[in-house]
Amino acid sequence: MSTLRQMIEQGPPVFAPLALNPMMARMAEQAGARALYLGGGASGYQNVFTEANLTVTEMAHAGLEIGAACRLPLILDGACGWGDPMHMHRTIPLAETAGFQAIEIEDQILPKRAHHHIGIEHIIPAEEMAAKVREAVAVRRSRDFLIIARTNATRMHGLDEALRRAELFAEAGADVLFVLSRKPEELRAVAERFRLPLMFMTPGGGLKAAGFTMAEMEALGIRLVVDPTTPILAMHRALRDSYAAILKGEADPLVGDTLQAEDEALKLSIGLETLLEVERLTVERGH
Repeated sequence: MSTLRQMIEQGPPVFAPLALNPMMARMAEQAGARALYLGGGASGYQNVFTEANLTVTEMAHAGLEIGAACRLPLILDGACGWGDPMHMHRTIPLAETAGFQAIEIEDQILPKRAHHHIGIEHIIPAEEMAAKVREAVAVRRSRDFLIIARTNATRMHGLDEALRRAELFAEAGADVLFVLSRKPEELRAVAERFRLPLMFMTPGGGLKAAGFTMAEMEALGIRLVVDPTTPILAMHRALRDSYAAILKGEADPLVGDTLQAEDEALKLSIGLETLLEVERLTVERGH
């Protein structure tokens, strides 16, 4: 299987949907995904708090669980890297050892604030963020582990400041740049400025909601597209409607034939038949 670096450098743009656990990873793989994204925001929502409360060890553990079930390249939303430049000497080896092939690090303050979720950014000095990137690059064990440097400066400080920051991150050795924006004119300005691969993050609803196609992404120099939101929104609505229905004694609106649904889950997500065959050849011989 190709590494994420090879995919980004050699093939069409990579689309990486959110996966929070092994079942989601398996289902995304079966649907045709080539890479996966362990998002911080969604990981926080899943635990009924925000990304600001997550730790590096719990995200590394989630990566281990996903990697044990699915071989697709996995990208870690590393938030602010869980520390200053010095702390990269633990964050990066943990992420790499957990099986991630990339980490996204952003230029917000630590500890993060919930205000980020309503578009209020508190960003650190650009030079400090560049130092984080520099240390992350220096401490990684394999060049195939990608450092994605993200700036959120566009929303509150303007495109010029975001471009200045991205320049510093590129000079520090970032492999991929992510200037947070969904405006075509801003994306074009970023693409014209840099030769490094660029990353784009869709809103809930994916590329269609963003108003782009993958072909348009490629034309803008975007090599990596992540959707950090749509799957958890779908999961939230499905579970909300399921609990509302079954507690009223009604049928779940999505499950339909429960026996068929359970059979599909066991066969496709868990691979039950493979496990049964192992038992037939070992501990269940003769039955």
